[in-house]
Amino acid sequence: MSVAFTKENDRDGGEAELPDRPISPHPNLVTPNGLAALDAALAAARAAVVAAQANGEAPADETALARASRDLRYYAARRNSAQLVEPHPETGTVGFGGSVTFDREDGRRQTFRIVGEDEADPAKGTISHVSPIARALIGKRVGDTAIVGAGEVEVVAIG
Repeated sequence: MSVAFTKENDRDGGEAELPDRPISPHPNLVTPNGLAALDAALAAARAAVVAAQANGEAPADETALARASRDLRYYAARRNSAQLVEPHPETGTVGFGGSVTFDREDGRRQTFRIVGEDEADPAKGTISHVSPIARALIGKRVGDTAIVGAGEVEVVAIG
């Protein structure tokens, strides 16, 4: 069979390789909860590498090891670059770690807490500090408006 039809690791016996997870170019700001989550993810990735190394050399194990190694590199890099931002006293402005409630032009009222990129989950009410919504609202006060997407929003509460 031609070498063109084989995978490289079929020829040299090397482990499966996966591309690294992209690392954001933005400052890696984290809340105390975000830092704890990074620590837990890093510990889980370390455990996954050890488990994958112990499982043998089957192709599935090589893929598991590659995935675990990739995650370990990612979480180690994110943990090393993490900048803890402690909650600050009420300043009256939208900021990192705080929540903001705003009204959209279509009548929807939404509340989000502004957090680090790795802990953001809009479905659970958290958005990244580098998201367009957060960037538009950081520094605003109750009653201020901001352009978000194609519409305007009004800040109605800060927590």
